[in-house]
Amino acid sequence: MAFVQGGTGGHARGDSLRSLASVYFEPLWVFVNGNVRLERTGDLIGKRLSIGPQGSGTRALTLELLADAGYGEDDVRISDLDGKAAAAALASGELDIMTLVAAPTSELVQELLRADDIQLVSFVRAEAYTRRHRYLTRLALPEGTIDLADNIPPTNVGLLAATANLVAREDLHPALVDLLLEAASEVHSEGGIFEQPGAFPSPRYLVFPLSEDARRYFDSGPPFLRRTLPFWAATLIDRLALMLLPLVAVIIPLMRIMPPLYRWRVRRRVYRWYKELRKIERDTRAGVQDQDLADYHSQLDRIDDEVRKVKIPWAYAEELYQLRLHIRYVREGLGSKGNTAGGPSRRLEESQARASPSGALEDAS
Repeated sequence: MAFVQGGTGGHARGDSLRSLASVYFEPLWVFVNGNVRLERTGDLIGKRLSIGPQGSGTRALTLELLADAGYGEDDVRISDLDGKAAAAALASGELDIMTLVAAPTSELVQELLRADDIQLVSFVRAEAYTRRHRYLTRLALPEGTIDLADNIPPTNVGLLAATANLVAREDLHPALVDLLLEAASEVHSEGGIFEQPGAFPSPRYLVFPLSEDARRYFDSGPPFLRRTLPFWAATLIDRLALMLLPLVAVIIPLMRIMPPLYRWRVRRRVYRWYKELRKIERDTRAGVQDQDLADYHSQLDRIDDEVRKVKIPWAYAEELYQLRLHIRYVREGLGSKGNTAGGPSRRLEESQARASPSGALEDAS
């Protein structure tokens, strides 16, 4: 992660960098020696100019603005002096112009604003520059803002300002993005001379494309869990949720399959006896010889004994007692040797009429 000044990241736009937010304005101050007049565009030609050291944000921004105005590095005499050395050279007349990107509370800016022989330049065409570069903003420094008692500045001044961007690699963890933006809100949301309260951190004035995680934060704020729980707890729940999602995707179909499967397994304990009962009934339909009665009764007794040992949930007890009722029906058919009038259906009705549910329960007990 890094703080990157607007106007300095153009060469890296193809890299995997993303802006998380802009966090405050960084004005570009242009100071001139009191003997220098900058009234027309051509007045810069041949002037001695301090634009900061190689690699500085001040230098990158100043060169870009000079190029927009049609100046090349050969049109002005660029000095390598910087900071207090450049300010001293400007006051003594060794430099004509000094540019500086800094906060209004900077010690060097305060010294230059209060110096009698140094003047602050107002950007007359600031609005034009902001249309060309979206990372720039036109700022107004009203008369007396810096010091009302000494009336500094003595007139209204128009400034151009870049923004400080909080930049990170695109693979930065989303939880860290939220933490960084929450910290930026605590530090920068109160505002300053140029920033309105609540204006920063902002998804505007960016150097690089806005991170998708930062976009989500600005659209909906921190996730609900992080608003209500400590960070470690919210992060733990987030991780557990990621682990549980695949399980939920498996469990939901299983929840639809398991009840029918369970019902089939329970009923299978009961229904498997019907195959033997139907065989006995088919064998005895044409009549039963006396010598075979004992064998059929023995088969029915065995089935009845085994059915009594079957254990099934109470919700399926009706299935079990229906089976025992049908065993009785087949047994009564054997008692009549298959010759009772009305056929099997008539015998089933009579058997069911005689065997009420309470009677079946008593028989089961």
